[in-house]
Amino acid sequence: MASSQCLENPPSLDSTSGIGSVQEIGGLKAYVTGLQDSKLAILLIHDAFGYEAPKLRKLADKVAANGFLVVVPDFFYGDPIDPDNPKVDRQAWLKAHSMDKGCEDAKPVIAALRSKGVTSIGAAGFCWGGVVVVKLARSNDIQAGVVLHPGPITEDDINEVICPIAILGAEIDHFSPPEQLKHLGEILSTKSGVDSFVKIFPGVNHGWAVRYSDDDESAVKSAEESHEDMLNWFTKYVKPKFRSLV
Repeated sequence: MASSQCLENPPSLDSTSGIGSVQEIGGLKAYVTGLQDSKLAILLIHDAFGYEAPKLRKLADKVAANGFLVVVPDFFYGDPIDPDNPKVDRQAWLKAHSMDKGCEDAKPVIAALRSKGVTSIGAAGFCWGGVVVVKLARSNDIQAGVVLHPGPITEDDINEVICPIAILGAEIDHFSPPEQLKHLGEILSTKSGVDSFVKIFPGVNHGWAVRYSDDDESAVKSAEESHEDMLNWFTKYVKPKFRSLV
């Protein structure tokens, strides 16, 4: 998370972006989109730039169009990192917003969704959020996880994963290089009863799935491919009978 790649191509945050609305769920503000009475929910867990990133909300709307209630909580409590602020102490910021804390903060959100009648939950996370997803995947809190250009996933966390999990990585990633992600995939492949999938996207950098340039046709194509892979995973494990993707 302290890698410079984690903070490259920062989005222009927009609190009004997306077609959903901001609600409070489980004690956190969250961008919510999709059918409010759906029994199937997806948590999207942001990277260091937080839940107001327009491309993240656009992706949430895309996932919602496939029949899911999608929730993007603000795990930073209004304090996303500002890479342009020279006074920001990145280590102190990360200590205040640890991945372990993100995992704990996600649990009341999940409980609130369950209390509303949600029966199946998937979670996808980006960089910082990817680590949170792996931590959630160590319990029955979620039914499936997708990790995209993750932060520092440990072997101990991977060894404890008990739900289907997909890892989508970048070829050019100094923080979570392909060799490391493939090694984690090898560990997952030995776990009986836990389906897993590791895919490395060629020619892209860490962060590509939600911080791509709209003017780069190749980057857009790779991002959309990762989104499709994510949707397919959730279709298979969160909503098994649903087969048509938008």
